Amino acid sequence: MNTKLTLNLNKSIIESAKDYAKDNSTSLSKLIENYLNSLTKKDRENIKISPLVESLTGVIPNETKESIKNEYYAYLNKKYS
Repeated sequence: MNTKLTLNLNKSIIESAKDYAKDNSTSLSKLIENYLNSLTKKDRENIKISPLVESLTGVIPNETKESIKNEYYAYLNKKYS
């Protein structure tokens, strides 16, 4: 059951939020509802991770922007040297 809620917010924040909601194909109400739901969700710590997912943890290397930048620099250096 939906219930109406009145909020008093800064006008520029409201406009920015409306633009964000439009860019993400959602309503401002749904955006706020999802945000409040994520804040109040208590069961996040009780999420069970399947053994398959747990075994895959760490398989994909976590590359930093710096390492990608260094690899690209090395590639360009080799290509144009």
